[in-house]
Amino acid sequence: MKFSSRIEKIPPYLFSEIDKKIEAKKAVGADIISFGIGDPDIATPEEIVETLCSESAKSQNQGYPSYFGLQEFREAASRWMHERFGVDLNPSSEIMTLIGAKEGIAHLPLAILDPGDIALVPEPAYPVYAMGTLLADGEVYYLPLKKGNDFLPELRLIPAEALEKARVLWLNYPNNPTGGIAEEDFLRQALDFARGNNLAIAYDNAYSEITYDGYVAPSILEYADASDEVIEFHSLSKTCNMAGWRLGFACGRGKILEGLGIVKTNIDSGVFNPIQLAGVTAFSIMKETGKRMREIYKRRRDLICNGLSKLGFDVVPPKGAIYIWMRVPEGFDSVGFSSYLLDKAELFFTPGNSYGPSGEGYVRISLTVSDERIEEALSRLKNTL
Repeated sequence: MKFSSRIEKIPPYLFSEIDKKIEAKKAVGADIISFGIGDPDIATPEEIVETLCSESAKSQNQGYPSYFGLQEFREAASRWMHERFGVDLNPSSEIMTLIGAKEGIAHLPLAILDPGDIALVPEPAYPVYAMGTLLADGEVYYLPLKKGNDFLPELRLIPAEALEKARVLWLNYPNNPTGGIAEEDFLRQALDFARGNNLAIAYDNAYSEITYDGYVAPSILEYADASDEVIEFHSLSKTCNMAGWRLGFACGRGKILEGLGIVKTNIDSGVFNPIQLAGVTAFSIMKETGKRMREIYKRRRDLICNGLSKLGFDVVPPKGAIYIWMRVPEGFDSVGFSSYLLDKAELFFTPGNSYGPSGEGYVRISLTVSDERIEEALSRLKNTL
C-alpha cells in the first residue's frame, strides 16, 4: 500500500525505535539499565488511584465524557493556575482537558497551519512539535539551541523570508532535552517578538514543577496580554507520576484554544471522567507531590552528575526537567557513544541527535531510574571506560 506523502515525511518515532533496541538486547538475556525514556518509575499517589477506583464504579461516570473536559477538572486546573502562577483563566473557555499534553501538541498544527505555513521549532527538542507540523502539511524552520546562549533560541537571527510564512513559535521551558530554563526577560522578549511578527506562541510547560536550586518556573501567561494568541500545555505525567493515565490540559488567551477544540471534537471523544476526577485529586495534592518529586529528582541529578564528573565527563547539573544533557567523550558521535554503552555496559543513553541536528555530540540521560540502579550504572560505566 502507498502511504500519503505526509506520512512518508515522518521518520520512525524516536522512542519506539529505542524500545525496539532495548527489547532486542533483553531478549538475549541482557540486564539493560535504560536512561532513555522519561517514564516515571515511582507509583502514582494512592489518593489519586483511590479516586479513580471509586469513581469508575459509578454508572454516571461510564458514558461519553465532554469533548472539552469535565467542568470539575477544568475548574481545578483554573484554581491551580491561579494559586501557582497568579494567572486567572475562565475554566469554561480558557481551559481544555487533553489526553495527555502530547495529544494537544500534535493536534494544534491542524488548527492553525495551512499547507506551506511555517512553524518555528527549537532544536534539539521534543520531536512532536515538528512531527505534528509535518502531519498538518506545514513546514518546519528549526531554531538551534546552543549551550553558549543558555539553550535559548536567537529569535533575531530568523530570516525575514521564514517569518513571512511563520504562524507559530514553539517554546519549551524547563527544556527537554537540554534542561535549559527561561527567565522573565526572555519570555517577555518572545511575546514582543510574536506580537511584532503576527505569531502565535505554543508553550510546553510540562516540567514546570520539576525544578532545582531555588529556581521556580513561570508560566508565559503571567506576562501575556489578553489579546495575545498564546497557548500553554501542562501535563500531570511527571509531577504526579501519571504518565500512563494520559491526562493534561491546555490553557490560553485569544482564539487559539478554540481552534484546538474544533480539531479535538472531530477526532477524539475526550478523557474518561473518572481519570479527570482523579486529576482533581491530583491538583489538591500537587504542592506536596511536587515537593516530593523535586527532592527525589534532585538527589538523582546530583548522584549522576557527581559520578559522571568524577569519571571526567563534561556535565552541568540542570535547573529544570528530568534530564541531564551531556557531551559525549572525544572520539565518539552521539549514536556511536550510545551504541558503545549499550553493547559494552548494557546501559542506554539516548543519542542527542535524535532530538535535532544541534543535539549531535550529546546524549540525554533521564532521571527516571532508581538510586540503586544509578549506582550500578556508574559502576558499569567506570569499569567499561
